[in-house]
Amino acid sequence: MDDYRVVADALAADIEAGRLRPGDRLPPQRRFARQRGIAGSTAARVYGELVRRGLAVGEVGRGTFVRAAKPPPEPALAEPGDARVDLELNFAVLPGESAKLARALQPLLRDDVLTAALHPIGAAGTPAARQAAATLLTRGDWRPDPGTILFTGSGRQAIAAAVAAFVPVGERLAVESLTYPVVKGLAARLGVELVPIETDEHGLVPAALAAAGPVRALYVQPTLHNPLGTTMPERRREELADVVNRLDLPVIEDGIYTFLRDDVRPFAAYAHARTVFVDSLSKRVAPGLTAGFLVTPPAWTPRLASSVRSGAWAASRFAVEAATQWIMTGTLAEVEAAKRRDAAERAAVVEEKLPGLRGDAASYHRWWELPEQWRAETFVAAAARRGIALLPAAAFAVLPGHAPNAVRLAVSAPPVPTLEAALDVLATLASGSPDDLLAD
Repeated sequence: MDDYRVVADALAADIEAGRLRPGDRLPPQRRFARQRGIAGSTAARVYGELVRRGLAVGEVGRGTFVRAAKPPPEPALAEPGDARVDLELNFAVLPGESAKLARALQPLLRDDVLTAALHPIGAAGTPAARQAAATLLTRGDWRPDPGTILFTGSGRQAIAAAVAAFVPVGERLAVESLTYPVVKGLAARLGVELVPIETDEHGLVPAALAAAGPVRALYVQPTLHNPLGTTMPERRREELADVVNRLDLPVIEDGIYTFLRDDVRPFAAYAHARTVFVDSLSKRVAPGLTAGFLVTPPAWTPRLASSVRSGAWAASRFAVEAATQWIMTGTLAEVEAAKRRDAAERAAVVEEKLPGLRGDAASYHRWWELPEQWRAETFVAAAARRGIALLPAAAFAVLPGHAPNAVRLAVSAPPVPTLEAALDVLATLASGSPDDLLAD
């Protein structure tokens, strides 16, 4: 009997030669075992080896498929052949933004002020920074207590500090079934098991959380969920607050995109005694500035401050001072308002080019459930051949093999005319089928 690796090598050669194409469904394992004259357990190891090598993907209830490779990009739109239209990551830096931010930083560059800004800073920042952060994070009638605000090096570090504070190694953290990919990586690093909770068109389903069994905390994105782009309505927030209060469950609310919906009260306003609100500057300003914020219930402030310190997740003083200066001068409010207008303009473009996609009109990303003739991996690869980068649903799925047939479009990065042209390309691609790729 051939070693399973030999059989896997033969299939890999078929994939490389094009005899097995991206999106092709491999035979069920029992049939494959009969065809090859091998044991069923050997067939399972062959398929597992192909998945491990990144050549196949298994989907629960559907089978095993040849995974789409990433060929070199071909000429895309009207750009040079090596151009890449980034619809994969959301980092909006608007024209003129840097000059505006630079002008507001001039006082910080005085020798005496800069000397102070280059000294270390603790998790609690400074009184001025806490007051400024409270102003920045205020939403409607919800204003955080400045005394409960902590600072981290980034929003990701703020999430990590909160998870580490509430979920011991080996314990369980509840998350939406589709979640921010960084949280999946953080959980693996911290030795935390993720428990996916059902969502619907209104967000996380409170009854599903109540039925999930014991968990130590909940990580949730109620406003402009990543990747779905949806915002949880008030009634659902109230229902979720009732459940977490009844379960005595700490909540980590990711508010990274709330600056785009300044008319929505955060979940922390509904369950303030048990919700840690996380935010940062990377989306509202730029990816190179990564100061993060933790708004903590007063009873938990020391616990979270200790987590920030022990994890070495504290912010740099210069970043905190820069943020404080931008907030106090009103510069950051101007930048936020400009990005809300920009997001609305891009939303109109998306609705015109690809009507009916899932997502809030204020969001910088949309969720696209693909036509049935396409699989997400194959569509992402086909888009890449046209120089357009997308993320498949599998990047966000907590459970392997349970990803819907969808992709996320992040629309903040390219100039609007480039975005329009890219969406035209994607619309044309979706209207065809994977078989059309044979003509390329």
